[in-house]
Amino acid sequence: MRSYIVLIQYCTIASTMNGCLTETMKTPSSAPRTSAESKSQRRSPRVRAVPAVTRAIAILRLLGNSATPLGLKAIAQSLDLVPSTCLHILRALIEEKLVKVNAYSKRYSLDLGMLPLARAVLENSSFATLVQPELDRLSKQYGLTAIGVEMLGLEYMIVVALSRSPARLGLHVVVGSRFPALISASGRCVAAFGHHPWSHVAQRFRSLRWDNAPKLGVWRKEVESVKRNGYSIDRSNYINGVTIIAAPVLDANQHMAQGIVLLGLAEQINKSAAIAIAQDLRAAAQTVAMQLFSH
Repeated sequence: MRSYIVLIQYCTIASTMNGCLTETMKTPSSAPRTSAESKSQRRSPRVRAVPAVTRAIAILRLLGNSATPLGLKAIAQSLDLVPSTCLHILRALIEEKLVKVNAYSKRYSLDLGMLPLARAVLENSSFATLVQPELDRLSKQYGLTAIGVEMLGLEYMIVVALSRSPARLGLHVVVGSRFPALISASGRCVAAFGHHPWSHVAQRFRSLRWDNAPKLGVWRKEVESVKRNGYSIDRSNYINGVTIIAAPVLDANQHMAQGIVLLGLAEQINKSAAIAIAQDLRAAAQTVAMQLFSH
């Protein structure tokens, strides 16, 4: 059975960093604008690419996703960078303690300077603070691992809070883990409440890897069911022998940016129990949403 363990990706923090700087778009004096257009321009900053920043983030992501340290040549080839440019960026990252190099092998890996960044993100997350009591209650009550996740669009979900199952047998997840946004029960919630165009959702769906992949048409019907029920149950689709239950945390516009997920071995959860747990999970998500978005 494919493991659900996902190693902490410290460069997740880098992936949430904006790879560009913004400046307010200037309106040419020769082109008169209506009042509405002027307001729209003020609300829509112009985005300019900053190659050095995007390349640095790409290097951090690459090193974070690599199981072993990488040499300069491998990094440059993977990212299609000129080796000298790649070396200059690596030296800057080393100076900031974000990357380290082995003096003997000349291979690069992430350094401990990433840890304070990751910790700061988690400690400043109001969602992580508010969801933790619900995760502890759910995990204790049902003997399942409970996690709180935040979305990065259609790219990934990041585990920002968790409560481990007290049961001896269970699945292991760690804070900082990330997994595809549309996978499993949580992914159906994202498709249902993420407000993403269906064409984008379908394209992402086709790249997912499941143990028992549902067909797109079947999966879309399941997504519609999530819209009606407010929760999703995945029985052995993502991981054979594992049941995953998820509920979205919705803002006032019924948009999902966070979610709560329970997971355990399928033999622990029969169909009727899964529905009862899912309804409780939905109520927990609603409680967190009221606290999170009430002000």
